Order: sequence, then structure tokens, then C-alpha cells
Amino acid sequence: DIPVIINFHGGGGHGSNEQEYSLMDRFADRQMFLAVYPNGTGRFSKRLLTWNAGSCCGYAPIHQIDDIGFVRVLIDEIAEVMPIDRRGIYATGLSNGAMMAHRLAAEAGDLIAAVAPIAGRLVLPVIKSRRAIPVMHIHSLDDPRALYGGGLGPPFPFTNSRVFHPNIDQMISRWVQHNGCSAEPAIDRQLESKEPRQSATRYVYRGCREASEVVLWKLSGAGHVWPGGKPKVLERILGPSTEIIDANQEMWNFFQRFSLPS
Repeated sequence: DIPVIINFHGGGGHGSNEQEYSLMDRFADRQMFLAVYPNGTGRFSKRLLTWNAGSCCGYAPIHQIDDIGFVRVLIDEIAEVMPIDRRGIYATGLSNGAMMAHRLAAEAGDLIAAVAPIAGRLVLPVIKSRRAIPVMHIHSLDDPRALYGGGLGPPFPFTNSRVFHPNIDQMISRWVQHNGCSAEPAIDRQLESKEPRQSATRYVYRGCREASEVVLWKLSGAGHVWPGGKPKVLERILGPSTEIIDANQEMWNFFQRFSLPS
């Protein structure tokens, strides 16, 4: 049976551009997992789509779209046509898509084995999943849109809509507390590049219940981007792309260590 990674697009995007931007397909072919790029909802069928991550973003939460229910049906429909590993279903995404991955971890711990959100945070007030959820979060200190330190972000392109972002370190602390991990992380990798000047540090919270783990990749010099994804995409809006780490490789290394309890 084949593992599944659900890869959620950012707010205003759609599944096809997440597929093109993240470069996950060719990696999935080599590693033998199924990459799935669903579409969110919006006023138009194939553009300006969002996910209901809780309090964010746009059309989906305003209309109370049941995106948790949607993912459950999606997995059932995939299982009808492919032999998938029900214990090896994982979630990732960028920005609003990352928020959706966090929501799945917080509310669908029976379905999702682990998550690896990028540049988008948990915006729910309560983590409802009973089991400890392995979480790897990737975020740049210099993200110009989903501000690492929290606060009101800039308007979405071509709109007056702005979103309040929780502080990332405080969000990580919530997952650490939920998973019962040691409060102090270990730093197990530090990477630097001179051209462009960027860095990445990997913080690992161990000693968690149910053999789970919380990992934070803290980047600098990069923007609101998918590390190792298609370079130089909308850099004027999103900030600099980065190859300091390959997000696909890092999350797959992480995911392979975890599965739902039988």
C-alpha cells in the first residue's frame, strides 16, 4: 500500500499551481508515495480559492466550508481507486494551505499521521486531537507575509484583506505542550549560504508522548516560499526563494518515521 501526502495550496491559489510550484511530483515518483493537490473553494471554480483553517482565510471560513469533512471524503475516494496506506496519510501546504495542515493535525488526529506545514500557522484556539501529532513546521524569520513574530500581515495582493498571524514560537510551544515534549529543543542541524545570504536551523523537541516529535526549521533570508520549490516565483510579493533546504526531502524524512497507531 502506498503512503499519501496531501499538499494544500496557498490562499488565492489552486491545486495545479501548488503542484507546479512545490516540485513534489518528481520527488514522489522517486520515493514511491502519492502526492495529492486538492482545490479549496471560492466564488470562482478554479481560482482565488481558500481553505477553512479556522479563522483564516477568506471565502472558505466565511461560508463555513467543512474542509475537514472534505479531506475525509477525498481520502475515501482515493482509496477506492488506489491501494493506499491508511496509516500513512500526511499533510503539508503553504501559507493558508499550511494553516489547513495544522487544522487537520488539531482536529483529525485519527486520519493524519503527521504534518509538515510551511509558512502558515495554527489559528485554532483548541487542539482537539487526543493523540500526540508529529509536527514539522518550516518558517522564515524574514517572511514578509506570514510574519514570524506575529501581528497583522500586509494586504493580500489586489485586495484590502489582512490577516492577524500568531507568533510562531508561541505556536510551537502549543504543539510541544500538547505532545508532552521536553520544553527545551536540541539544535541538530545548522546550514548557511553566502550567496544568497541565508541560513536554516533545525530545532527538535524530543521526549514526547507516544514517540511523537515536534521540529521547527527556522530560516533566515528567505521569503514566504516553499524551500527547494520552483525558484523566483512572485518574488516581489513573496520575497526571495531559497534552496537552503529541500522541503520535500525534509518532510519525507520526517513522515517516514511516523504512522497512525494500528
